[in-house]
Amino acid sequence: MSDTSNRRSDEFLKISDQFQLGVLTTESSHPVTANLSETARGDVGAALGLLFEADGDVARTYREFAESGRAVKIKESVVSALRNGGKVFFTGCGSTGRLSIQLDSIWRDFWQRQAARGLACTPSAAEFENRTFSVMAGGDFALIKSVEGFEDFTAFGKKQIADLCVSAKDVVFAITEGGETSFVIGTAWQGLEAGAKVYFVYNNPDDVLCRHVNRSREVIEDPRIEKINLTTGPMSITGSTRMQATTIQLCVMLTVLEMVLRDLMKELEPQGPCALDPADVPARFLENLEGMHATLRSPGLLAQLAGAVSLEESVYRSKHKNSYFADRFGIDVLTDTTERSPTYCSPPFRKFDDTTATESWAYLFLPYQDTARAWERIIKRQPRCVEWSAQEVKELVSEDKVARTDEIVRKISAAELMRFKVGLDGLDYRKLVKGDCAVGIVSEEEKASLLAPAGFHRAQLEAARKAGASIGVIYLGRQESHKEVQDFLASWNPGGVAVMVTVPKTDFLLDGVTRAGLKMLLNALSTCTMVRLGRVMGNYMIWVVASNLKLIDRATRYIQRLTSLDYQAANRLLFEVVEHIEPRMKADQAYPPVVGVSVMRARHQLGNEEAEKRLLSEL
Repeated sequence: MSDTSNRRSDEFLKISDQFQLGVLTTESSHPVTANLSETARGDVGAALGLLFEADGDVARTYREFAESGRAVKIKESVVSALRNGGKVFFTGCGSTGRLSIQLDSIWRDFWQRQAARGLACTPSAAEFENRTFSVMAGGDFALIKSVEGFEDFTAFGKKQIADLCVSAKDVVFAITEGGETSFVIGTAWQGLEAGAKVYFVYNNPDDVLCRHVNRSREVIEDPRIEKINLTTGPMSITGSTRMQATTIQLCVMLTVLEMVLRDLMKELEPQGPCALDPADVPARFLENLEGMHATLRSPGLLAQLAGAVSLEESVYRSKHKNSYFADRFGIDVLTDTTERSPTYCSPPFRKFDDTTATESWAYLFLPYQDTARAWERIIKRQPRCVEWSAQEVKELVSEDKVARTDEIVRKISAAELMRFKVGLDGLDYRKLVKGDCAVGIVSEEEKASLLAPAGFHRAQLEAARKAGASIGVIYLGRQESHKEVQDFLASWNPGGVAVMVTVPKTDFLLDGVTRAGLKMLLNALSTCTMVRLGRVMGNYMIWVVASNLKLIDRATRYIQRLTSLDYQAANRLLFEVVEHIEPRMKADQAYPPVVGVSVMRARHQLGNEEAEKRLLSEL
């Protein structure tokens, strides 16, 4: 063990009592998926069925929320704030940070559509559009990859939301799956300090959090903060809160926003289409969510999705790449695609001019020539990245962390985000070839984009096929829209991958059930693919990237569970392996899992290089 790795382990162990989170429900193993990796090796459809069975926890928890009647009071708080000129903030980090940006994007998209159809109202559609703000740890750059250490600092959360001028007129939804994230807790405290109405949205039982995590207890026991506890139980992949935890949060938050919009639109457009009373939204959402869940579990869809898993698995196994093409659901696809990297140690998105980084396994393109426009289309506003000065950084962290934090901040600017070319101007930097694949994600309103020869989806998939790549389509639409698409695909791409998802016919303004269904589907697709690639043992994500204090604890616990080491010894070994692979991590090059290498070292008394070789030979 080097002096550096020893020191880093000592620093963590001094504060580890604040981040040893194995007691949390979200860190527990889900009994339904306990043997997921074994099932997936034999029957992909059955493995997908287990993942969707675990998603039943979302529907059950949503039912409890809907029947509680709490949504009405929450809606009234938000509507009151908006009528009084206030703003609504969604804050989070990692998965909930991406959720916060998605909620902001969906809200803005609604008002942009109203402006496009000429809705005259006061305030204007543009003013309503700009009343929501997302606050993600590390700013919008973190949509692509988590920013090292940001979620571990309460002060960072306070500053990011303060920079957006949170005030007493506003409402803050501080969203954290575990209920313990320092950054999110910081946004809650800053909101209170400014006089805003603060909601704390989380997924673990109060008694467990209060007993084990001081910072959580302080928030939960503060009477000024209203709690929205959405505990669903363990995650289908142990500790992977991108699964059920953020799915239930998406459902509940979209329900609240749907109710808010219906309330506002009744005043703005009395003769408009908003016939559904806001108070009836939760019951209707529940009915359709349960229908969507049943669709996902149907044998026909499981068989189709198994084909998509097999396609992606074969592409990645042969060291090739996949490109997704989406527009309407760009933020949804981006969220799932980028979250694969920290969860399964797959290569993250690569900057167009970084030829030394490992090529991304999966990527996303939108139908806009210019990348800046494409990013604006994804988020529905201009990207907002962290651009702190050296002096601002110095005021936030201790002297020994200033240089490293300043270095990190310099790498997450808006200019750096633009190096991820997600517009059509990025296609030349990621040309598809034989062995690659391309998948179109198509909504019903985008059907012409697939059926028309000049349509975005049709043109890009056609180009991919001509280049020798395999192609697939995931289509989401009402049942009556399926036949035309199925007939076209049968003649245009016979025998190809086609996942036809029936979405319920509703008059929801935000189409929240479709969003929730797509999230569950993409989560299952990407998870099952990674399970098939050996990146999950049972239902433990043994390739997890230890990029923050919570994940360092998780990786340490996994090493402890898979070896005979105690917590301290497992942590010291972890940091020694991290030091070994860190140069490749920072350069976005391929690297082995720190948990796997650590386990090989402990079990077979090997050095880093020998352990890495042995691990890779066994995959």
